[in-house]
Amino acid sequence: MNKSNKFSPEVRERAVRMVQEHRGEYPSLWAAVESIAPKIGCVPQTLLDWIKRAEVDAGVREGVTTSEAQRVKELERENKELRRANEILKLASAFFAQAELDRRIKS
Repeated sequence: MNKSNKFSPEVRERAVRMVQEHRGEYPSLWAAVESIAPKIGCVPQTLLDWIKRAEVDAGVREGVTTSEAQRVKELERENKELRRANEILKLASAFFAQAELDRRIKS
């Protein structure tokens, strides 16, 4: 599934900031989110997800930060590439070893 980023990082930050600034005016976080989300043009759950992500990144909430998740993703990609290269080298090594054996037998 490929997520499209309909909202720019600036819009997300502004929306999160609006909820944080006006949170005290509402009986709950969800009430604030439901009130502000239509003004931004997103569904309340999306805005709540942005708030949770911002809290994790700020160290207020437990979880994996955006930078840590990105680093893990990069390392997984690198690991996959290295495994692929290693497999190619193993196959090449076996091919040349077999070719060397065949050459010795024919001589």
